[in-house]
Amino acid sequence: MALDRQRKTVAKLVAVVVTMGALAWASVPFYDWFCRVTGFGGATGVAEAGSDVILDRSVKVRFDASKARDMPWEFKPVQRQMEIRIGETGLAFYEAYNPTDRPVAGSASYNVAPYEAGGFFTKIDCFCFEEQVLQPGERVTMPVSFYVDPEIVTDRDAKYVHSITLSYTFHEIDLPQETASLSQPAETEVN
Repeated sequence: MALDRQRKTVAKLVAVVVTMGALAWASVPFYDWFCRVTGFGGATGVAEAGSDVILDRSVKVRFDASKARDMPWEFKPVQRQMEIRIGETGLAFYEAYNPTDRPVAGSASYNVAPYEAGGFFTKIDCFCFEEQVLQPGERVTMPVSFYVDPEIVTDRDAKYVHSITLSYTFHEIDLPQETASLSQPAETEVN
């Protein structure tokens, strides 16, 4: 009888551990999905094309750039802000420069402030969708095309937004395999 209770207790503990592990494993993709659907945390939407509706109301879009502490690039927006009509497709550019003597790969994370606007800020194309590799001394201009969804004017909280800030932070990542092998010096045979 005592052995049965011990087995039941062990089974319950194993079930709790497995459940907690599954919840921990699923929390990151679930949170990412939640943020993209609701715009919570400044997550943006993604679209294949611009909006069919353009309103007379305008919104100011500010552009911000930063980099992680160990990222050696220089990174900045080409223009600090623009004013566009809601629904109109905007095109902005960011500039990155690799001042080092080695190829450096980077990945951009982003957010939108205020958070209420995140679900209505929609990217059509963005350099942040792919990793970027800059060769030594290379300078690139990277585009982001976007629009502010006209539904923003009917949202209880977001309808009061008159200014939106789009922020990017670049992080250094491992070089892609093909770039890493190209940047390695060729081995020479010594007889």
